[in-house]
Amino acid sequence: MKFRRKAEADPAAGDTTAETATDGAADPAGSTAGPYDVSQVEGDGIDRADLGSVLVPAIADRELRLQVDEQSGQVRSVMLAGSDGALEFQAFAAPRNGDLWSEVRPQIAEDMARRGGQTTEREGRWGTELVCQMPVKRPDGTDATQPSRIIGINGARWMLRASFLGRPAIDPDNASDWEDALAQVVVRRGEQAMPVGEPLVVTLPDDARRVR
Repeated sequence: MKFRRKAEADPAAGDTTAETATDGAADPAGSTAGPYDVSQVEGDGIDRADLGSVLVPAIADRELRLQVDEQSGQVRSVMLAGSDGALEFQAFAAPRNGDLWSEVRPQIAEDMARRGGQTTEREGRWGTELVCQMPVKRPDGTDATQPSRIIGINGARWMLRASFLGRPAIDPDNASDWEDALAQVVVRRGEQAMPVGEPLVVTLPDDARRVR
């Protein structure tokens, strides 16, 4: 496992009032599918990396990395990296029986537009998602566009926000392997009261290796 420093966190948009469910995430057909709430996988015998708010099993051809805020030193998100792309995700506190993703999604699109990017919506495995194009600078100073695909999944008093980069963002119709990796993620919300939209704490395992 590796972790990298990240200059800025990417906080969830949404209101910050105190939280007041569904068990796990429901797919578009209405059946229960991953990502899962921790209550759904207890005692299943699967070995997972315990990162506090998220638990991640070993996934073939994917390297687990932690994104760390440069200023605070806090872990902000988790990434699975592969040869053709990456999946970054983070869990947030959400209201019981609410739909935080529907509230957050237009705010993400507005933020992208303010920064010069473009977003469109598409229907995917977990419902409405954002397809994004963001202007960026290459290391040599030339301009480029970074595509991404942002997904929000409402769970049991939590929302999991995930961003696909690389091939799974560019070719979503042929990204089932990456989506299957996301479906294996488990969220541990905890029982404490938290403001809606607040990131759930990710903890750094003792055996993590620092990468600069």
